[in-house]
Amino acid sequence: MKRYQNSLLSDAAFILLFIVCFIHVVFAAGDPNHYLFNMILLNVSFLIAVMTYFTNITVGLILNIVFIFGYGTYTIYQTVVVGEPLQSYHYYWLIMTPVLTAIVSLLTASSKRLQQEAVQLQKRNASLATLDERTNLKNSLSFQSDATIFMALSNRYDIPLTLLVMTVKHWDELSRMISQAQITEMIYDISRMSETSIRMNDSLYMLNTDHPTWGLLLFTDQDGANVVVQRLKEKVESFNTIEFSGKYKLDMKLTIGAIQYNSQEIPTPLDFIVKARQKMEYDV
Repeated sequence: MKRYQNSLLSDAAFILLFIVCFIHVVFAAGDPNHYLFNMILLNVSFLIAVMTYFTNITVGLILNIVFIFGYGTYTIYQTVVVGEPLQSYHYYWLIMTPVLTAIVSLLTASSKRLQQEAVQLQKRNASLATLDERTNLKNSLSFQSDATIFMALSNRYDIPLTLLVMTVKHWDELSRMISQAQITEMIYDISRMSETSIRMNDSLYMLNTDHPTWGLLLFTDQDGANVVVQRLKEKVESFNTIEFSGKYKLDMKLTIGAIQYNSQEIPTPLDFIVKARQKMEYDV
């Protein structure tokens, strides 16, 4: 509800700004006898409004006080000393210049609130998001939630659980040889290939998007995981000669590490990832 109020307030301030600017221009151009004088005050009014927009309401108030004091002093001088009678344009600029500043400050304040709400929503979405936007795979947040459950099931029912962590060998060098669009497509292709290499009850995760790292939670022991590792490497070799050779003109190789869950050595999902990464060091 508050978000809609801020949006409505911003829209109202924007419309009022247009109306007041239109009135300003019509009034300044409508009096040919004081055209130059009105144009000077019109520019001063806009200048104060612009400075208020890029600073804050306090600066706008100070500038308006200076303007009212200066213009009021000039008006009194013209009336008392010169003998010029007070006219409508004297009152107009003393009233409408602060009005324009107030509308601009209202627009600025409502826009800042909307920006703050947008940032908060982005942070909230980032903290709650469980899917990687490029591959639609579960992300590291989802992995920690699922791994906690699977580890508990493994302990209770003595079900073997193995984590397989996988990256593309020499990724930094390969990524510099192809375009950003091809990088995204390559990550997608490897993700789809990995999904076809595991069973329906196993889970695939994107653990790191900056340096693409996949995680596979397998309900199998170390020997079963080794079979999956071999299957993945054979598929990559096949893709290198058939699909990847024409699409990317690169030969890809995977670095894979697999570790079977042990409650004594792996108390948390993060420890699970660390142990699997350590196994990757032996895959050369």
